[in-house]
Amino acid sequence: MASHPPHDPKSVSGRELAVAERTQLLVIGAGPAGLAAAIEAAELGLSVVLVDENPVSFKTMGDEVPLHFGQAMSGQALNRNAMMEAFIASEPLIEAAFEAGVDLRLGTACWGLYTNGPSLGWLPGTVAGLNDDERCWMLAAQHVVVAAGRRDMGLGFPGWEKPGVLGATAALALARRYGALEPRRLIMLGSSTEALAAALALREAGHVIAAIVEQAEEVVGAADLAAALREGGTDILTRHVVREATGRDHVEAAFVCAIDAQGRALGPERSLACDGIVLAVGATPVVDLLDAMGCRIAFQPERGGYAPLVDGDQRTSLRNVFAVGDAAGLWPDKTRDRAIAEAEGRRAAAAIARDCGVDDGRVVAAVAPPRTPECDISAYRLAWVRASVVEARAEFHVCQCEEVTAREILEIRPPRYLGWEDERRNDRSLSALLGDAPPHPDQVKRLTRAGMGPCQGRRCREQVAALLALGTATPLSSIPLASYRAPVRPLPLAVAGQIPEAAEQSEHWDTWFGMHAQWRPFWEVPALYTVAGNDAAGPVASE
Repeated sequence: MASHPPHDPKSVSGRELAVAERTQLLVIGAGPAGLAAAIEAAELGLSVVLVDENPVSFKTMGDEVPLHFGQAMSGQALNRNAMMEAFIASEPLIEAAFEAGVDLRLGTACWGLYTNGPSLGWLPGTVAGLNDDERCWMLAAQHVVVAAGRRDMGLGFPGWEKPGVLGATAALALARRYGALEPRRLIMLGSSTEALAAALALREAGHVIAAIVEQAEEVVGAADLAAALREGGTDILTRHVVREATGRDHVEAAFVCAIDAQGRALGPERSLACDGIVLAVGATPVVDLLDAMGCRIAFQPERGGYAPLVDGDQRTSLRNVFAVGDAAGLWPDKTRDRAIAEAEGRRAAAAIARDCGVDDGRVVAAVAPPRTPECDISAYRLAWVRASVVEARAEFHVCQCEEVTAREILEIRPPRYLGWEDERRNDRSLSALLGDAPPHPDQVKRLTRAGMGPCQGRRCREQVAALLALGTATPLSSIPLASYRAPVRPLPLAVAGQIPEAAEQSEHWDTWFGMHAQWRPFWEVPALYTVAGNDAAGPVASE
């Protein structure tokens, strides 16, 4: 009889993942698309769990998660119960979801999606990591619909770290959903249809839109929206950028000036009084869970940049995973008409019902494809970064978390704590440092730490990609997407540690990766102990 090699007790092979719950369909995101998918699926008889991390806590907002809130939350955001009530009241489909039998869980984040693939084969199907304020657990789902929404591209300038500089999506959420946006007099950067629609929505919520600042020669978005803003007293300043945000404890004014076609400053600067600057130069689909899971993602200008590849049923490259709403792509028509996102959700639910054999024959209309983009988003975003970041009048931190400047990114400067000031390199070009292929943001992240902070690159990710494109004179679409890895949300160890492990697995946790332990049990430590005398090469306690 053939002999088999002994089983490695430290291997994950054969270990059983502790799955706390199972469902036929998991929907991530309680926006129009996610709710429509959940309701449709529940009405067809599927068991549905719908999670949404909102309303996130005041502390989480302060960490710029999941959006760039810019410390612009009012005291209303401290009242958790009021925030929950406001969230439910702001979306009429939430009540319909309850009535349809959807297991709806607000304040619950999905920090990871996992499925078997080329390098993973021991999972019990598709599994999601979930957590709320108190616990963390794994949920297995036959199908997953990702409706994670959108977020805004960051754009730096001197003073952009001050409280009051925030993304348009965060501003809308705070103002319209919660009534918790502190700044009252706002300046908007960008004039796309999405930006103009956001400006009008903020004005309807009671905020003053003092000016729209646009680096392009003319307004990019819908003319009717721009006319409505002008009629309401908003100045629209084309061929302008913000040169600096000033203020003591928060934004109090923005210095703006005219620029030429290359983004260089022209003429004198002038001060515009404001207590908030809203970044609306580019919205992008939230694809972190999809990318980390292995779904195919591609740069699609008509869908707002990097977005998942989906078919007519909103199915991604993984057959049981679907993307709907802004997470599947965003464009002006979808921004102005939520029915498009809802149709995507229902389309995905109908396809899932067919997969599960519970199709009742109902007809679900096809979703209209996106139109041609209103501008070349690659050139548009590069022009913003050139004018605001590269041509800035002073250095500032593009990556605020790790304090990395644009120059340090373009020259691949190591972190300052390594003493890079003493370096001497003749050729600092990106091609000399990273090779002839388009530079990968992951390379720059590892070498400079740009994007490694607690906000997980939400404020600097697109800026880094744009800087690399400008530094190599290549289109933005040629710069690869910076990788996402789980957990895609900050996860306290006290919460993450609640996921149970098999007894055989925890027995060898200290040597799981085949590395010698860097500690010694207290009962083996001699009275006179020094690190130099520590023997880390011998067996450890669990062996």
